[in-house]
Amino acid sequence: MGVELFIDMPLPTLNGTLGYKRAAHLLHRATFGPTKLQIDSFASLTANQAVTLLFQSTLPDPQLPLDTETGAEWVLTGTSDANSGESDLQEFFKGWFIGQILGIGIPPANSLAYATREKIVFFLHTALTTIQSKVDNSRSLYFQNQLFRKFAFDKMLSPEYNYKELTKKISVDNAMLRLLDGNLNVAGSVNENYGRELLELFSIGRGLEGTLPPTTLPGDYFNFTEQDVRAAAKVLSGWELDTTFSTLDSTVDLDLAATIKLPRGKVRGSVTNANAHDNSVKQFSDRFNNATIQPDPLLLSGTGATEASALDEISQLIELIYSKPETARNICRRMYRFFVYHEITQTIDDTIIAEMANTFATNGYKIQPVLEDLFQSQHFYDAAAGVGDDNFGGIIKSPLDLMMGTFRLFGIQLPDPVTEAGAFYETTGELIRGLESLGMNFYEPFDVAGYDAYHQYPIYHRSWISTNYLTRRYEFIRNLVSANQMNPGMLKVDVVAFVQDNISNAIASDARSLIIELAKYFLPQAENLTFDPAADDNAGITAERLNYFLTAFLKSPQIDADPEGAWTFRWNNPVDMEVVKGQLESLFNAMLQSPEYQLY
Repeated sequence: MGVELFIDMPLPTLNGTLGYKRAAHLLHRATFGPTKLQIDSFASLTANQAVTLLFQSTLPDPQLPLDTETGAEWVLTGTSDANSGESDLQEFFKGWFIGQILGIGIPPANSLAYATREKIVFFLHTALTTIQSKVDNSRSLYFQNQLFRKFAFDKMLSPEYNYKELTKKISVDNAMLRLLDGNLNVAGSVNENYGRELLELFSIGRGLEGTLPPTTLPGDYFNFTEQDVRAAAKVLSGWELDTTFSTLDSTVDLDLAATIKLPRGKVRGSVTNANAHDNSVKQFSDRFNNATIQPDPLLLSGTGATEASALDEISQLIELIYSKPETARNICRRMYRFFVYHEITQTIDDTIIAEMANTFATNGYKIQPVLEDLFQSQHFYDAAAGVGDDNFGGIIKSPLDLMMGTFRLFGIQLPDPVTEAGAFYETTGELIRGLESLGMNFYEPFDVAGYDAYHQYPIYHRSWISTNYLTRRYEFIRNLVSANQMNPGMLKVDVVAFVQDNISNAIASDARSLIIELAKYFLPQAENLTFDPAADDNAGITAERLNYFLTAFLKSPQIDADPEGAWTFRWNNPVDMEVVKGQLESLFNAMLQSPEYQLY
């Protein structure tokens, strides 16, 4: 097969401490958003120290989602007449995942590492995606989500926990079998859907978009051909859904106690007679060095294929795909686009992506070492000294990042999912509907390639923004911050309490200082100007932006001869707190509805 030798070449590391802007940059990209105190604590750390905290090796498993009708879990024990309907349970699953993203019930010492793990779980969902309406089963959705969680922090786990092995597991995952018709793929009537997407979307891909020469032969996809799709489909034949969820993976534990294994699909027929599996020799094209895959005679039974031989062929297929260096590069491009920036030039592909791929391969295709290396690299922070590099503050927040990041920034609490399950799922249901109004149909991407922002060349993250979606983003902030809105929603930010709890009185009482201080935590980009040239990395904002926010901030019901002085007096003499509250709401609205806040 000709496996290329990889040389471990880690990316050059950032020197010195992070400072506020780099700390915020890291925490926004690696998690779903930090609090002010978390940015403060990470600002004094080196990149290495910060990454060590983000990837704590031992984290608790999440509590199981509960049914609001029975108050009991259903993913392990199954549904019954007492359970809510299946459509409700699917919404409960999504609400439960929202709770994991927000870290509900997680001790503060674990909160950032837990948030990092959940960000990787969501990344895996974008890369090995699923569509709720096609899968249409709450337990399948949950078990796939938990499969991703088991592989998210893979560095300290045994060697079989890596992205290559995850690719093998996802090939017989119930949700994936249903999504891409793997359950319809049988010998003599081969369905190519999953085999095609495995090659094109989930592994080797077609190459770097925008740089490849046009193909001249039909069925030629540069890194693979139609022959390879057909051969892969035959390898993957003979599986069906296990709607009882009693077929268990031999290696992946569902819980930390290792008492339960993760459910998966099952072979048609029986374990000893996989009669719907194509047992022929599968011939691949020259793109895979004309390799063949065939059953291992030692695993066959007297009647032919077995579950063991079918699984072994899938293993051979994935090993063949990963033997090609382009597979590691393509997967690293997905990581880069998700965590760094969408644009990958040929130069970046030949340097940064190549080095990420080397780290990926030399670490047994584990993703955690790649992300640790990336998050410590100078490249990840290259734009910290200026605004010329779009990688810094250059990604448009997804609706999920915008909503969850804002909640995390302000410490907004949801009802307890155990003691207040009904209220919790009512609230998360509202949030999921809110995500849809912002442009993300959560767990319902448009097609099997996933959400457009993470793969659709050339627009990528710009797909999140339209005139309508931008208006809805502003409405989301306004409803969250302003107390007197006609549509108040369930959740609110107490702007006065936030300033009192997070900003020193000396800063809060000075209007200009307050704006500059809040900009350190609210806005990803800021220029180093005349306010304090010796200040930490780019903590200032432009004079134009400062004056804009100052004007929005200091407008009040009456005309103040000295607006800044009046603010200082009101803050230090809290006798007119309604005006103080109104002014802070105006400031927060202006800053959080700004174009800068839509970026991270």
